[in-house]
Amino acid sequence: MPIARRLVLQGMLATGAAALVPTPAPSEENPPLTRRIPSSGEVIPVVGLGSWITFNVGDDPVLVDECADVMAAFFEAGGRMIDCSPMYGSSQSAIGHGLAKLGHPKALFSAEKVWTSGGDGAGQIEQSRQLWGVPRFDLIQVHNLLDWQEHLEMLVEMKAAGKVRYVGVTTSEGRRHDLIEEIMRTQPVDFVQLTYNVIDREPEQRLLPLAGDRGIAVIINRPFQQGALTRRLGRENLPPWAAEIGVASWAQFILKYVVSHPGVSVVIPATTRVDHVRENLDAARGTIPDAAMRARMVSYVQDL
Repeated sequence: MPIARRLVLQGMLATGAAALVPTPAPSEENPPLTRRIPSSGEVIPVVGLGSWITFNVGDDPVLVDECADVMAAFFEAGGRMIDCSPMYGSSQSAIGHGLAKLGHPKALFSAEKVWTSGGDGAGQIEQSRQLWGVPRFDLIQVHNLLDWQEHLEMLVEMKAAGKVRYVGVTTSEGRRHDLIEEIMRTQPVDFVQLTYNVIDREPEQRLLPLAGDRGIAVIINRPFQQGALTRRLGRENLPPWAAEIGVASWAQFILKYVVSHPGVSVVIPATTRVDHVRENLDAARGTIPDAAMRARMVSYVQDL
């Protein structure tokens, strides 16, 4: 990716952000919010790191090292889950570079996807594993339900053989929720991934409650609508009561809303900036909105 394009993307993601506050390092006095993966009981922090667009930087050494810097700040702030896909261009190799540069942090929870139609899913997964430089993935998901029956059967077999720890399926932008619901009801998935934020709230009606009933972890993508939501809200002032829940920016406002739903396991905002990844992780600390505050947050956004 040319540097000029990268700078444009950084500007898009930065637009409308309020002044940031320093992010304390993880500590026993200031722990990040965590949730348990229902199928195992393993605990993971509720804010992870996405890589769509932001890590697709080609082989430019400066930009690849910037991705490593984002990853370093992510782990330092207590993060664990990094999510990627073969669809994301050079993002996989950028992640692999960052992991190697950081000495392969033990905290990593690696979330990958299989994304091929009528192709060699196992071969694609192996290529992804080599690009990451990990012995195996923690989670592999069928990306956007592409050939989901064939791939999910393969993933279940891989899990039984100890070649992956968890399996799941993904969708985004509110698409194919009926099929996701059917899969959640009938298939042995550990995770589902879908879009949810203070505007896109349809999953609250069926999918998040069903995940709780079925013991399925939920990963949230596109919390900022790929920057469109933070850009729109950034033209307005934060409500004065946002400080009551430790919110200093619209990004934190959105993330606080998302992670405060008990059915959400982890949200995976993507960013090119170290200050933004720290800001995102800070949203998982301090006061978590209760039902009354969540309703207040929705009402405020709807009235803007």
